[in-house]
Amino acid sequence: MRAARYHEYGDPDVLRVEDAPEPHAPAGAIRIRTVAASVNPIDWKLRAGFAKEALPLEFPVIPGRDAAGVVDEVGEGVTGVAAGDLVFGLGGVSDTTAEFSVLTSWAKKPGNWDHGQAAAAGLAATTGIRGLAPHGDLAGKTLLIEGAAGAVGSAAAVVALSRGARVIGTASERNQGFLRDLGVIPTTYGSGLTERVSALAPGGVDAVLDSAGSGSLAELVAIAGDPGRVTTVADARRAGDLGVQAVDAANESAVLEVAAQLGAAGKYTPRIAQTLPLASIAEAHALAQQSQPGKIVVVLDQA
Repeated sequence: MRAARYHEYGDPDVLRVEDAPEPHAPAGAIRIRTVAASVNPIDWKLRAGFAKEALPLEFPVIPGRDAAGVVDEVGEGVTGVAAGDLVFGLGGVSDTTAEFSVLTSWAKKPGNWDHGQAAAAGLAATTGIRGLAPHGDLAGKTLLIEGAAGAVGSAAAVVALSRGARVIGTASERNQGFLRDLGVIPTTYGSGLTERVSALAPGGVDAVLDSAGSGSLAELVAIAGDPGRVTTVADARRAGDLGVQAVDAANESAVLEVAAQLGAAGKYTPRIAQTLPLASIAEAHALAQQSQPGKIVVVLDQA
């Protein structure tokens, strides 16, 4: 099969498109003919070697954590999905930007999403939803999301709103309109955040999710008044020092189903910055390392 791969850590130019062995679906998993995969921050951080101590890789490596496509193999013990179904989901730590991908968690693709949007949903939605989980029932609560216009933050915002929360979200000026369209009360990040949030929520906030990892975690704890009210999906290093719970993504089909249901209802549409062909994988990674108003998607096939 054709796949993007790299044989050493480095800049985006270490990526190349080449032949690679086909994977097959083990028990409990499915294989898809990949139509699209997205580029997540973890993908380019792994490729650059920034996480090699915590997550060492065995070369050559196929980048990619999530994908969307057409089911063509169903592993032993798997029910509720069949060959020909259109799905999106998560593979291993790094292995989805290839003609065939093995997914260990998945959901049916909403009919109103294209494959690029579906490919962009998996890791972002899973991370955002899991970041909300420690906060429990959000109905009637005020939630502050740092980095609400990003892929993870916007997914979390949509889910929180669907659960009855009032959501305040930080973003740059250019993304304020995007947040308003979601139903989020926007504010800017950076200096003066405490005062701005206090003006928007005079009674205080009940919960905070940091999806930005911008170094603001101590201020977010001060805003919440208790580190137990704060979660982060982007700053595990500082979290331990501050008593904040750091949350990681995990492959859970039930979480992806939440995203799919909101997508089908028209409440959640993953935001795409740019779509590129597999041959442009190096450019896709380079773009993903820059600040983008949405995900970079790599298209491998047309379904």
